Amino acid sequence: MKKINVTQTVAIFMVSCLISQVSLAQSSTTNPYRVQMGWGNLPEDRPFGVVSGVFPDPDGEHLWFLDRCAGNQCAGNNIDPILKFDLEGNLVDSFGAGLFGFPHGFALDHEGYLWVTEGGSHGDRRATPGEELGIGHQVLKLNKQGEVLMRLGEAGVWGDDESHFNGPSGVAIAENGDIWVTDGHRGGNNRLVKFSSDGTFLLAIGGGVGTESKEAASFSDPHDVKIDANGRVLVADRGNSRIQVFNNDGELLEIWTHYGKPSGLFIDQNNVLYAGDGLSGNVRTGEPDNWRSNLGWEKGIRIGSLNTEQAWVTHFIPQRDEDVGAYIEFLGVDFAGNIYAGEIARMRLVKFVPFRPPEVLQ
Repeated sequence: MKKINVTQTVAIFMVSCLISQVSLAQSSTTNPYRVQMGWGNLPEDRPFGVVSGVFPDPDGEHLWFLDRCAGNQCAGNNIDPILKFDLEGNLVDSFGAGLFGFPHGFALDHEGYLWVTEGGSHGDRRATPGEELGIGHQVLKLNKQGEVLMRLGEAGVWGDDESHFNGPSGVAIAENGDIWVTDGHRGGNNRLVKFSSDGTFLLAIGGGVGTESKEAASFSDPHDVKIDANGRVLVADRGNSRIQVFNNDGELLEIWTHYGKPSGLFIDQNNVLYAGDGLSGNVRTGEPDNWRSNLGWEKGIRIGSLNTEQAWVTHFIPQRDEDVGAYIEFLGVDFAGNIYAGEIARMRLVKFVPFRPPEVLQ
């Protein structure tokens, strides 16, 4: 009978465990979702446009969408950009016509109020139609009946002081009611601004047209902002291909570069982060774009738990380069783990359905 070498057996066992761990780590970034097209029943004369925000209603029975009025612009038309659906995709309510020129950022706060930003910066052709009508450069708070309850910024007037924006791109509301705004979109103010719940200016980080920078706590096209379960403020610093993480006092905590070139962020009820990256690998030219192309990275949706120390990416939904126009910016996730994302150039909504149990994806 062959003798068993205990030392060799232990070594083999340890190597096997290591191989298993490596295999698990490699497989953890596979795509556990399948695509479902055709979700959402709209009137025949009202297709989806650019969807720039999705939030599940706390009632667990409805979803809220921000859509750019069946196209990529709302100025001058009478189409409602805020849409309410049931979970089967039936439209049950809509409102907001005439309020916005280029609606961009979207939030549903813990008290059930809706927030929308005007994302066109001065000089951007997408902002001009709104400016000509005296709208834009604002953040609006609405109730679920479409009544405007608060306005931050001056309609149609751009600036970088305490009472003006220049293309505010994203908005998030903290549990205590503090209002965080990324200001602004391409060519805008490149800053993060904080207000109290009554709209009083509290602080700004970065700021001013032409201040694009790779330095820590500076920004280049800050495109979205979200607040996690730990109260951390996450900024999609898209031009710099990173997420910058701040505390509630505006102090920089971390910089994450493992989420590609994030345009839109979403944090679900399990504190899982979803980052939409539709621009990695696209060659950008002209200042300050020489550092912004993020070559060597794939487009897609990256997912990771914010309950872990480094918030490593655990799952990835790729957007293939051959899918012209398929790139995703904003997205949202319902309570069952389904992802809803708008493809920008194609102006269509895509639903990603997990084919593994939700607990596996956390």
